Amino acid sequence: MRQVIVIIILALGFQTASAQLFSKEKIKNLENFDKQFLTWGYYLGFNSYDYKFDYNEITEEIVTESSAGFNVGLIGDMRINEYINLRLEPGIVFATRNLTFPDASLTTAAQMEREVTSTYIHIPLLVKFSTKRLNNWKPFVVAGASWSNNLSSNFDNPDDNSSGQFRQTSSVLNYELGIGFDLYLYYFKFSPSIRGVFAIEDELVRDADPNSPWTGNIDSMQTRGIFINFTFQ
Repeated sequence: MRQVIVIIILALGFQTASAQLFSKEKIKNLENFDKQFLTWGYYLGFNSYDYKFDYNEITEEIVTESSAGFNVGLIGDMRINEYINLRLEPGIVFATRNLTFPDASLTTAAQMEREVTSTYIHIPLLVKFSTKRLNNWKPFVVAGASWSNNLSSNFDNPDDNSSGQFRQTSSVLNYELGIGFDLYLYYFKFSPSIRGVFAIEDELVRDADPNSPWTGNIDSMQTRGIFINFTFQ
């Protein structure tokens, strides 16, 4: 009996939410929210990071295995007009990647594999382009640039891969593209989105040996990532 009651409550809640979001006759939540010049909020989300490698010579590629990471940050939003907003989204990103190097001279797992754990201070400056509001929801796209400071880069570590230390630059510039939609709920605006993050600089710190089996054949290494964020304003 209890399960039946829960199902009925969920069904009624879904029906009410659908009516408010998509029906022709509905209650318009937060009707004046987007008329504010400045608004604030925060976001939580997940990420998946990997690397794009370019090589000096054609060879077997380095294998990158991604793990799910976590994002958290703040949002400052400035209204330009009805359809354009400027957003600053400083946050912290936790990401892990596992690399497998295919060089024939590497014979053990300790030599071939590197776990790259990164903690980024991530600061995007984005332009948000929205459509006209449709009932209690509004689609949008975002585009812009970001700067990331990798606190776990090992940039200044004197040891390199010959001692088991994988190194990368601490400062990274990126461009970002994404889509999402705003949902105007009774008390706040909720915005799920998905975004691609693409580094525009070479991030690899090379080993002292120019013929290193880990870094010698790499022309450039650039981060690529996918963010799924849930924003609350």
